[in-house]
Amino acid sequence: MNRPGLAAVLSFFVPGVGQIYNGDWLRALFWLIVTPGFWLGTGGLLGWVCHFVAAYTAYKRAEEKHGRLLPGGLR
Repeated sequence: MNRPGLAAVLSFFVPGVGQIYNGDWLRALFWLIVTPGFWLGTGGLLGWVCHFVAAYTAYKRAEEKHGRLLPGGLR
């Protein structure tokens, strides 16, 4: 579980799965609930935004959790 790229890809295709891969269960639950809400609530216009944001946050969180970055983005 030390591959940020895999976490990002998983979360891009199904927002929340990359967070599960990282062990962040509450963040995963958030994305699994919010993303369908955005898809349905905006007629699909903002659903893609959730996919990209979920993938980005899964990537960054994987880097932080596995020592590649310190919190705050410091190396």
